Amino acid sequence: MTTPRLILVTGMSGSGKSVALRTLENLGFHCVDNLPAEMLPEWARRMIADDGFPIERMAASIDIRSRSDLAQMPEWLGEVGAIGLDPQLVFLESSDEVLVKRYSESRSKHPLSHLGLALADSLRLERQALKPLRALSDVLIDTSALNVHQLRRTLTKELDATPDHQLSLLFESFAYKRGIPADADFVLDARMLPNPHWEPALRPLSGRDKAVREYFEGEPEVTTYVKQVTDFLDTWLPKLQGETRSYVTVAFGCTGGRHRSVYLAEVIAEHARDRGWEEVATFHRELE
Repeated sequence: MTTPRLILVTGMSGSGKSVALRTLENLGFHCVDNLPAEMLPEWARRMIADDGFPIERMAASIDIRSRSDLAQMPEWLGEVGAIGLDPQLVFLESSDEVLVKRYSESRSKHPLSHLGLALADSLRLERQALKPLRALSDVLIDTSALNVHQLRRTLTKELDATPDHQLSLLFESFAYKRGIPADADFVLDARMLPNPHWEPALRPLSGRDKAVREYFEGEPEVTTYVKQVTDFLDTWLPKLQGETRSYVTVAFGCTGGRHRSVYLAEVIAEHARDRGWEEVATFHRELE
Protein backbone atom coordinates (compact mmCIF):
# COMPACT_ATOMS: atom_id res chain seq x y z
CA MET A 1 0.00 0.00 0.00
CA THR A 2 1.20 3.52 -0.77
CA THR A 3 2.34 5.48 2.29
CA PRO A 4 -0.29 8.15 3.02
CA ARG A 5 0.82 11.68 2.25
CA LEU A 6 0.06 14.68 4.45
CA ILE A 7 0.64 18.31 3.39
CA LEU A 8 0.08 21.21 5.77
CA VAL A 9 -0.56 24.63 4.24
CA THR A 10 0.13 27.68 6.36
CA GLY A 11 1.35 31.23 6.05
CA MET A 12 0.21 34.81 6.02
CA SER A 13 -3.44 35.66 5.55
CA GLY A 14 -3.91 36.86 1.99
CA SER A 15 -0.86 35.03 0.66
CA GLY A 16 -2.85 32.42 -1.30
CA LYS A 17 -3.57 29.61 1.15
CA SER A 18 -7.10 29.11 -0.19
CA VAL A 19 -5.76 28.81 -3.74
CA ALA A 20 -3.16 26.31 -2.54
CA LEU A 21 -5.75 24.19 -0.76
CA ARG A 22 -8.09 24.18 -3.79
CA THR A 23 -5.13 23.17 -5.95
CA LEU A 24 -4.39 20.22 -3.69
CA GLU A 25 -8.07 19.27 -3.68
CA ASN A 26 -8.02 19.15 -7.49
CA LEU A 27 -4.94 16.95 -7.26
CA GLY A 28 -6.93 14.38 -5.30
CA PHE A 29 -6.12 15.40 -1.71
CA HIS A 30 -8.73 15.21 1.04
CA CYS A 31 -8.62 18.80 2.30
CA VAL A 32 -9.64 20.56 5.51
CA ASP A 33 -9.49 24.34 5.90
CA ASN A 34 -8.67 26.06 9.19
CA LEU A 35 -7.90 22.92 11.19
CA PRO A 36 -7.23 23.75 14.86
CA ALA A 37 -3.54 22.96 15.26
CA GLU A 38 -3.95 20.89 18.43
CA MET A 39 -6.38 18.60 16.57
CA LEU A 40 -3.84 17.70 13.89
CA PRO A 41 -2.63 14.37 15.40
CA GLU A 42 -6.14 13.05 16.05
CA TRP A 43 -7.40 14.18 12.63
CA ALA A 44 -4.48 12.49 10.86
CA ARG A 45 -5.03 9.33 12.89
CA ARG A 46 -8.68 9.19 11.86
CA MET A 47 -7.85 9.79 8.20
CA ILE A 48 -5.54 6.79 7.93
CA ALA A 49 -7.62 4.50 10.16
CA ASP A 50 -8.08 1.06 8.63
CA ASP A 51 -11.85 1.26 8.31
CA GLY A 52 -12.03 0.01 4.73
CA PHE A 53 -11.55 3.46 3.26
CA PRO A 54 -8.23 4.95 4.41
CA ILE A 55 -7.29 8.33 2.95
CA GLU A 56 -3.99 8.25 1.05
CA ARG A 57 -3.71 11.98 0.27
CA MET A 58 -4.47 14.55 2.97
CA ALA A 59 -3.99 18.29 3.24
CA ALA A 60 -4.99 20.83 5.86
CA SER A 61 -4.49 24.54 6.39
CA ILE A 62 -3.33 25.67 9.82
CA ASP A 63 -2.79 29.35 10.44
CA ILE A 64 -3.48 32.29 12.69
CA ARG A 65 -7.22 31.59 12.63
CA SER A 66 -6.84 28.44 14.75
CA ARG A 67 -5.98 30.57 17.83
CA SER A 68 -3.75 27.73 19.04
CA ASP A 69 -0.31 28.10 20.57
CA LEU A 70 1.61 27.54 17.35
CA ALA A 71 4.86 27.23 19.30
CA GLN A 72 3.67 23.72 20.16
CA MET A 73 3.67 22.67 16.51
CA PRO A 74 6.88 20.57 16.86
CA GLU A 75 5.12 18.51 19.52
CA TRP A 76 2.05 17.96 17.37
CA LEU A 77 4.16 17.12 14.33
CA GLY A 78 6.02 14.61 16.47
CA GLU A 79 2.73 12.89 17.30
CA VAL A 80 1.88 12.79 13.60
CA GLY A 81 5.26 11.23 12.87
CA ALA A 82 4.65 8.61 15.54
CA ILE A 83 1.68 7.25 13.60
CA GLY A 84 3.78 6.77 10.48
CA LEU A 85 3.30 10.02 8.57
CA ASP A 86 5.98 12.43 7.36
CA PRO A 87 4.08 15.70 6.89
CA GLN A 88 5.30 18.43 4.54
CA LEU A 89 4.77 21.96 5.77
CA VAL A 90 4.19 24.58 3.05
CA PHE A 91 4.52 28.21 4.14
CA LEU A 92 3.15 30.98 1.91
CA GLU A 93 4.13 34.59 2.45
CA SER A 94 3.96 37.95 0.70
CA SER A 95 5.30 41.40 1.37
CA ASP A 96 3.24 43.70 3.56
CA GLU A 97 2.81 46.06 0.63
CA VAL A 98 1.24 43.32 -1.51
CA LEU A 99 -0.92 42.03 1.34
CA VAL A 100 -2.29 45.50 2.07
CA LYS A 101 -3.13 45.91 -1.61
CA ARG A 102 -4.89 42.52 -1.73
CA TYR A 103 -6.96 43.33 1.34
CA SER A 104 -7.87 46.69 -0.14
CA GLU A 105 -8.99 45.11 -3.40
CA SER A 106 -10.97 42.28 -1.79
CA ARG A 107 -12.38 44.46 1.03
CA SER A 108 -12.11 41.48 3.36
CA LYS A 109 -11.15 41.64 7.03
CA HIS A 110 -7.91 40.36 8.47
CA PRO A 111 -8.41 37.48 10.97
CA LEU A 112 -6.97 39.65 13.75
CA SER A 113 -9.24 42.62 13.03
CA HIS A 114 -11.37 41.63 16.04
CA LEU A 115 -8.51 42.94 18.21
CA GLY A 116 -9.16 46.45 16.94
CA LEU A 117 -5.75 46.70 15.27
CA ALA A 118 -4.89 48.57 12.10
CA LEU A 119 -4.11 46.29 9.16
CA ALA A 120 -0.38 47.01 9.32
CA ASP A 121 -0.32 46.09 13.02
CA SER A 122 -2.36 42.94 12.37
CA LEU A 123 0.13 41.80 9.75
CA ARG A 124 3.05 42.51 12.10
CA LEU A 125 1.45 40.49 14.90
CA GLU A 126 0.58 37.65 12.53
CA ARG A 127 4.16 37.40 11.25
CA GLN A 128 5.39 37.14 14.81
CA ALA A 129 2.87 34.42 15.69
CA LEU A 130 3.71 32.40 12.59
CA LYS A 131 7.46 32.39 13.12
CA PRO A 132 7.45 28.84 14.58
CA LEU A 133 5.66 27.51 11.50
CA ARG A 134 7.91 29.37 9.08
CA ALA A 135 10.97 27.94 10.80
CA LEU A 136 9.60 24.40 10.41
CA SER A 137 8.52 24.78 6.78
CA ASP A 138 9.73 22.33 4.13
CA VAL A 139 8.57 24.54 1.26
CA LEU A 140 8.62 28.35 1.41
CA ILE A 141 6.83 30.22 -1.38
CA ASP A 142 6.76 34.00 -1.71
CA THR A 143 3.59 34.82 -3.63
CA SER A 144 4.19 38.57 -3.87
CA ALA A 145 4.81 38.45 -7.62
CA LEU A 146 2.69 35.38 -8.43
CA ASN A 147 -0.78 35.30 -9.93
CA VAL A 148 -3.20 32.45 -9.21
CA HIS A 149 -2.04 30.31 -12.12
CA GLN A 150 1.64 30.79 -11.31
CA LEU A 151 1.01 29.83 -7.69
CA ARG A 152 -0.74 26.63 -8.75
CA ARG A 153 2.14 25.67 -11.04
CA THR A 154 4.76 26.53 -8.42
CA LEU A 155 2.99 24.53 -5.73
CA THR A 156 2.53 21.51 -7.97
CA LYS A 157 6.20 21.60 -8.96
CA GLU A 158 7.55 22.14 -5.44
CA LEU A 159 5.50 19.29 -4.01
CA ASP A 160 6.08 17.00 -6.99
CA ALA A 161 2.33 16.42 -6.92
CA THR A 162 0.46 14.94 -9.86
CA PRO A 163 -3.28 14.29 -10.20
CA ASP A 164 -4.43 10.88 -8.99
CA HIS A 165 -6.94 10.82 -11.81
CA GLN A 166 -7.25 11.77 -15.47
CA LEU A 167 -9.21 14.70 -16.76
CA SER A 168 -12.88 13.96 -17.27
CA LEU A 169 -13.73 14.99 -20.83
CA LEU A 170 -17.21 16.00 -21.96
CA PHE A 171 -17.95 16.61 -25.64
CA GLU A 172 -21.19 18.54 -25.99
CA SER A 173 -23.32 19.57 -28.94
CA PHE A 174 -25.60 22.59 -28.98
CA ALA A 175 -27.59 24.96 -31.21
CA TYR A 176 -26.39 28.55 -31.41
CA LYS A 177 -29.97 29.78 -31.55
CA ARG A 178 -30.40 28.55 -27.96
CA GLY A 179 -27.16 30.02 -26.68
CA ILE A 180 -23.65 28.81 -25.91
CA PRO A 181 -23.32 26.38 -22.94
CA ALA A 182 -22.18 28.37 -19.92
CA ASP A 183 -19.83 25.66 -18.67
CA ALA A 184 -17.92 25.11 -21.94
CA ASP A 185 -14.13 25.46 -21.82
CA PHE A 186 -13.74 25.30 -25.60
CA VAL A 187 -16.46 26.36 -28.06
CA LEU A 188 -16.06 25.35 -31.71
CA ASP A 189 -18.33 26.60 -34.49
CA ALA A 190 -19.43 24.04 -37.10
CA ARG A 191 -21.87 26.22 -39.03
CA MET A 192 -19.53 26.59 -41.99
CA LEU A 193 -19.63 22.83 -42.69
CA PRO A 194 -22.04 21.13 -45.14
CA ASN A 195 -25.48 20.75 -43.58
CA PRO A 196 -27.47 17.48 -43.91
CA HIS A 197 -30.59 19.44 -42.99
CA TRP A 198 -30.98 20.26 -46.69
CA GLU A 199 -31.05 16.56 -47.62
CA PRO A 200 -34.68 15.43 -47.21
CA ALA A 201 -33.72 11.85 -46.34
CA LEU A 202 -31.27 12.99 -43.64
CA ARG A 203 -33.26 15.85 -42.12
CA PRO A 204 -35.17 13.77 -39.54
CA LEU A 205 -32.01 11.91 -38.47
CA SER A 206 -29.22 13.08 -36.15
CA GLY A 207 -25.43 13.07 -36.22
CA ARG A 208 -25.47 9.74 -34.41
CA ASP A 209 -27.18 7.92 -37.27
CA LYS A 210 -25.15 5.87 -39.74
CA ALA A 211 -26.48 7.64 -42.84
CA VAL A 212 -25.52 11.05 -41.49
CA ARG A 213 -22.07 9.82 -40.47
CA GLU A 214 -21.49 8.45 -43.96
CA TYR A 215 -22.58 11.79 -45.41
CA PHE A 216 -20.00 13.66 -43.32
CA GLU A 217 -17.25 11.12 -44.00
CA GLY A 218 -17.66 11.85 -47.70
CA GLU A 219 -17.15 15.59 -47.24
CA PRO A 220 -13.46 16.71 -47.46
CA GLU A 221 -14.16 19.90 -45.46
CA VAL A 222 -15.48 17.85 -42.55
CA THR A 223 -12.47 15.53 -42.68
CA THR A 224 -10.13 18.52 -42.55
CA TYR A 225 -12.08 20.09 -39.68
CA VAL A 226 -11.94 16.90 -37.61
CA LYS A 227 -8.21 16.52 -38.24
CA GLN A 228 -7.43 20.09 -37.19
CA VAL A 229 -9.56 19.90 -34.06
CA THR A 230 -8.11 16.55 -32.95
CA ASP A 231 -4.57 17.85 -33.52
CA PHE A 232 -5.37 20.88 -31.36
CA LEU A 233 -6.91 18.84 -28.53
CA ASP A 234 -4.16 16.21 -28.63
CA THR A 235 -1.66 19.00 -28.06
CA TRP A 236 -3.40 21.00 -25.35
CA LEU A 237 -5.57 18.63 -23.29
CA PRO A 238 -2.53 16.94 -21.71
CA LYS A 239 -1.24 20.36 -20.70
CA LEU A 240 -4.54 21.13 -18.99
CA GLN A 241 -4.07 17.89 -17.07
CA GLY A 242 -0.88 19.44 -15.72
CA GLU A 243 -2.78 22.55 -14.64
CA THR A 244 -4.64 20.53 -11.96
CA ARG A 245 -7.92 20.64 -13.85
CA SER A 246 -10.49 17.94 -13.02
CA TYR A 247 -12.68 18.21 -16.11
CA VAL A 248 -12.89 19.90 -19.49
CA THR A 249 -15.94 20.52 -21.65
CA VAL A 250 -15.54 20.89 -25.41
CA ALA A 251 -18.71 22.19 -27.07
CA PHE A 252 -19.54 22.04 -30.79
CA GLY A 253 -22.26 24.33 -32.10
CA CYS A 254 -24.29 24.45 -35.28
CA THR A 255 -27.58 26.02 -36.33
CA GLY A 256 -30.00 23.40 -35.04
CA GLY A 257 -27.75 21.30 -32.81
CA ARG A 258 -28.89 18.10 -34.51
CA HIS A 259 -26.46 17.05 -37.25
CA ARG A 260 -23.04 18.72 -37.52
CA SER A 261 -22.42 19.43 -33.85
CA VAL A 262 -23.70 16.00 -32.79
CA TYR A 263 -21.52 14.21 -35.33
CA LEU A 264 -18.43 16.15 -34.26
CA ALA A 265 -18.99 15.56 -30.54
CA GLU A 266 -19.34 11.82 -31.14
CA VAL A 267 -16.36 11.51 -33.50
CA ILE A 268 -14.02 13.58 -31.33
CA ALA A 269 -15.10 11.61 -28.25
CA GLU A 270 -14.25 8.37 -30.05
CA HIS A 271 -10.86 9.82 -30.95
CA ALA A 272 -10.21 10.77 -27.31
CA ARG A 273 -10.99 7.22 -26.17
CA ASP A 274 -8.66 5.84 -28.83
CA ARG A 275 -5.94 8.16 -27.50
CA GLY A 276 -6.24 6.61 -24.04
CA TRP A 277 -8.51 9.04 -22.21
CA GLU A 278 -10.59 6.94 -19.84
CA GLU A 279 -13.31 9.32 -18.63
CA VAL A 280 -15.00 10.49 -21.82
CA ALA A 281 -18.69 11.36 -22.17
CA THR A 282 -20.96 13.04 -24.70
CA PHE A 283 -24.02 15.22 -24.17
CA HIS A 284 -26.34 16.44 -26.91
CA ARG A 285 -28.31 19.32 -25.47
CA GLU A 286 -30.87 19.66 -28.24
CA LEU A 287 -31.52 15.90 -28.46
CA GLU A 288 -32.12 15.34 -24.76
